[in-house]
Amino acid sequence: MNLRTLFACLSFLAMFNLMTAAPSEVGSPAPVASALTDEGEMLNLADVYSSNAYTLVYFYPKADTPGCTKQGCSLRDAYEELSAKGVAVIGVSYDKVDKQRAFKEKYQFPFTLLADTEKQVAKAFGADGMVFASRSAYLIHDGKIVYADHKGSTSQQAADVLGFLSE
Repeated sequence: MNLRTLFACLSFLAMFNLMTAAPSEVGSPAPVASALTDEGEMLNLADVYSSNAYTLVYFYPKADTPGCTKQGCSLRDAYEELSAKGVAVIGVSYDKVDKQRAFKEKYQFPFTLLADTEKQVAKAFGADGMVFASRSAYLIHDGKIVYADHKGSTSQQAADVLGFLSE
């Protein structure tokens, strides 16, 4: 590859990087967006926030892939403990409704998965990537982000959130 081609490729990638929003930060207002659930019904996150003490919105790149499965199973396995602390869990990826439904059924996730095919939820949180949502997690309380994990845990996602809630 010559220098001109390399420069063109790097410029192209940089342009796409600038098109994504910065990740939401602790203290920021909780982003409000809507997407279809794994059941094909529209869900507005503002409704979830107002109905629960805490809402965990977590993003994963692709349903039924190794890291995303570990992340979801971590939250599934700790779901009773999270629920006891008033945490509603919402998983989000760009997968279509049928893929989200199959992923949820296969691993028996007791929480809602959003099919963010229009990337509106990911954009609102700054978790939008070019091809996949960026693995991350946000805990919302009283309309504000109180915890943000920008690197996105996989098998430790639930432990990280529960650790934060215990502090």
